Amino acid sequence: MTTKVAIAGASGRMGRMLLEAVAAGDQDLVLGAAIVRPNSALCGVDTGVFLGGPPSGVLFSGDANAAIAGVDVVVDFTPPDAALVNAEYCASTGRPLVSGTTGFSTQDAQRFREATQNIPLCQASNFSTGVNLAYRLLAQAAAILGGEADIEISEAHHRHKVDAPSGTAIAMGEVVAETLGRNLAEVAVYGREGHTGERARETIGFSTLRAGDIVGDHTVTFAAQGERLEITHKASSRMAFARGALRAAVWLISQKPGMYDMQDVLGLKEN
Repeated sequence: MTTKVAIAGASGRMGRMLLEAVAAGDQDLVLGAAIVRPNSALCGVDTGVFLGGPPSGVLFSGDANAAIAGVDVVVDFTPPDAALVNAEYCASTGRPLVSGTTGFSTQDAQRFREATQNIPLCQASNFSTGVNLAYRLLAQAAAILGGEADIEISEAHHRHKVDAPSGTAIAMGEVVAETLGRNLAEVAVYGREGHTGERARETIGFSTLRAGDIVGDHTVTFAAQGERLEITHKASSRMAFARGALRAAVWLISQKPGMYDMQDVLGLKEN
């Protein structure tokens, strides 16, 4: 059976990677729809021609509701405002949704959860296999070193990224904090300037770099007396994220309604 996927945000950086991955036959999916904003100049343009190849027969569409109704699963990497609308369309049509959107406000995050509670949803800040394996390693490191180490998280992304810290950095912090029985909202330090005083052991620090075309680098440092452990993941291409998101889409279509993440897709969660 052919599985049709809709890519929402198809003209963006991640959207193009997803189009290329589907065109390459990744995960045995076929492109059913490529969704852009209604006022996009790409509306009506063939996606194959957009990628520099032969026509695919699938045109960019600004009608997200109609596009979603005609596919089996949706992969969405749009900004929060569009992601909320697309989530509601998925809910109204019962379509499974893979969401890589980050930067939701607290209110919008709640609205997103309410909209998707009756469909299969795979939501992750990062869909790469390596990052999701790193989450497991971070939990192990925190359990062994966390009580005696200062913990700092640094991340770097391209100059166009609009939210900071990255969703992946925050997810890493949540993994570490949960392992140590801490509330990240209470112990996170997102910036230091001036006379800050001595560092409190229980804090988890974040630092952010935005420059050039950096795809995504993340490092978590456990600094104890006399030794330092660093767990680092560096992405050299968004294709790693695209292939992971499509892997999640194939997995999700056979799941019951509920919220999942890449740890579920990869079988990394402990029973």
